[in-house]
Amino acid sequence: MLTVGLTGGIGAGKSEVSRLLVRHGAVLIDADRIAREVVEPGTPGLAAVVKAFGEEILAEDGSLDRPRLGALVFSDPEKLATLNSIVHPLVGARSRELEEAAPEDAVVVHDVPLLTENGLAPLYDVVIVVDASPGTQLDRLVRLRGMSEEDARARMAAQATREQRRAVADIVVDNDVPLDALERRVEEVWADLVRRARDPRPE
Repeated sequence: MLTVGLTGGIGAGKSEVSRLLVRHGAVLIDADRIAREVVEPGTPGLAAVVKAFGEEILAEDGSLDRPRLGALVFSDPEKLATLNSIVHPLVGARSRELEEAAPEDAVVVHDVPLLTENGLAPLYDVVIVVDASPGTQLDRLVRLRGMSEEDARARMAAQATREQRRAVADIVVDNDVPLDALERRVEEVWADLVRRARDPRPE
């Protein structure tokens, strides 16, 4: 089994790269999706978040009001750290369960948005960073996700810098390119990952 940490700044296009890797045969473990699952209604995770931030972060149906919580924590490093201290251990435990269930010869891709920020690079055999210029990120967040420019800039500023992400990368995927060029690049990366999975890692 080869474990891959996949990361990139918000709006860099990491989801598209993970989708292409899955198409080639990767087993995907999506930290964002797991992070949503561990705070669904009735979970200990949601109870802990409500205890930390109050009932006002709940929607009318009792689920987590993610936009409201996001607005609360992304501009306040202390609150963000509190949220991360609740959610990250739960996500880590579930991710390990899913990895252990994968076939022995699998290339297991962990999609981890905050891999750099949380110093998680050493947990993986290979780290892939999806890289795009800040201008491209901002354009995608405003145009495709409907964020205000102010909100988009705040989300970007709350993450590691482009240089910090690139510093932990074993492989960089440039996503300032058209989709067909990205598809070719991911195909090259997949061939490299399969080769690494088959060859014993050098000591």
